[in-house]
Amino acid sequence: MAARPARAPHRAAPHAAFVLHRYDWSESSLILDLFTRDLGRIAVAAKGAKRPYSQLRSVLLPFQRILVTLGRAARDEASSEVQNLRGAEWAGGAAMLTGAALFSGFYLNELLMKLLARHDPHAALFDAYAQTLPALVDADDSQVQAALRAFELTLLRETGVLPDLSLVTLTQQAVRADARYTLQAETGVGDARGGAAELTGAMLTGLQAALQHGSLPALQHVCLGSLVELKMLLRGLIQHHLGSVTLRTRQVMLDLQGLQTESLSP
Repeated sequence: MAARPARAPHRAAPHAAFVLHRYDWSESSLILDLFTRDLGRIAVAAKGAKRPYSQLRSVLLPFQRILVTLGRAARDEASSEVQNLRGAEWAGGAAMLTGAALFSGFYLNELLMKLLARHDPHAALFDAYAQTLPALVDADDSQVQAALRAFELTLLRETGVLPDLSLVTLTQQAVRADARYTLQAETGVGDARGGAAELTGAMLTGLQAALQHGSLPALQHVCLGSLVELKMLLRGLIQHHLGSVTLRTRQVMLDLQGLQTESLSP
């Protein structure tokens, strides 16, 4: 009886990913926090990635779309969830972020690390992140702010903490286009109380429609209509779900703005 031909070794399918953060693991290796489209946020061990001749050094960079192949869990006493990184290659994308865009990119990364549970896939959120990064380099600051607000809304919706913006949360009645409303973490969409951060019913309905349609450009366009109010309201929602945690990137930006103000003062 003829011997059966040997089977070719099984090759794991690559996963689209972005590097959110990297930690030193040893003198030559790294632990990476990856945001993948198929697996969600995961931790991987990149052995030898810090060595001068490692091909991974020029690939494992933030804000660059990569394809990664994974092996078995690493024998790491600190965490049994860490998988070994078998390989990674650049999958194309925009140039590296610099200046203010770099801070905005790290802000997005910190949001994902603080608000997204591990091993919880969100393909739509991954796609929104990939689309948002190029928008951060726009010369028009209002377009950049709209991109940030649209991503925050998408993140809150994907993690299940954003109410239906077209309905008054308490009564479940449709918002009125010409009325004004507020958005609070505890009570959702409610009647305005004369505060600084209020949105019209037309704005809320437009945001909800864009979210349901899944069009990030459409959502960014709607956000342009109330950038200041949206920033204040979404900041409150995000901080509520962060609890006592302070975002480092936001604090750094505040510190830099304070230094600039002091340098300009007489």
